Amino acid sequence: MSTVPTSPVQTRVHIRWMIRRDMPEVLAIEHASFEYPRCEEEFLRVLRQRNCIGMVAEHGERIVGFMIYELHRNKIHVLDFATHPEFRRRGVGRQMIAKLVAKLSTQRRNRIALSVRETNLAGQLFFRVTGFRATDVLREHYADSGEDAYLMHYHLDESLLEEERVTTNRIAKQYGG
Repeated sequence: MSTVPTSPVQTRVHIRWMIRRDMPEVLAIEHASFEYPRCEEEFLRVLRQRNCIGMVAEHGERIVGFMIYELHRNKIHVLDFATHPEFRRRGVGRQMIAKLVAKLSTQRRNRIALSVRETNLAGQLFFRVTGFRATDVLREHYADSGEDAYLMHYHLDESLLEEERVTTNRIAKQYGG
C-alpha cells in the first residue's frame, strides 16, 4: 500500500454521518470545488436511496469535507468527494479515504471505485497517492460537459497487508520492540 506524503500543516477532523442540517455547508463546499456542482435536490435524491451514505469531516464546528458513497455487494462506489479549498493539502481528504478503506474487508466489500474528470488532475493525483489506480476511461461520462472520466479503483490486497505486518514485526524485534 502506498503512503500519502504529509503536508506541513495537518488538520485533525472528526468524520461522522451527514445529517440534514449539514446540507448548506456541504453545498458550499460542492460549489467551491466543482465547475458543475450538484444542486441540493440532487444530493437529497441520492441520499434517500437505501444504499447511499453521506459522511462529513468536521474541524471544530465547521464542516471541511464530505463524501457520498453507495454500498454494493462487493464494492463501495464513491459518488461525490470534496474538501473545502481552505483545508486542501492538510490531510482532510486522506483521513476521509482512510475511514472509507477501514470499511473494506476481504470477506465482503474489498474495493472502492470512483470516477474523476479527465481535467481534474489534482483529484487524479490525490487518489493515486492514496492507493487508487486508473483502470478504464469512461468516454463522455459527464452529461453536463461531455467530458471523459477515469475510472479508478482501490483494492484491499490482503497479501500487502500481511507483508507490512511481517516487516513491522521483524523490525520491531530487531530493535527490541
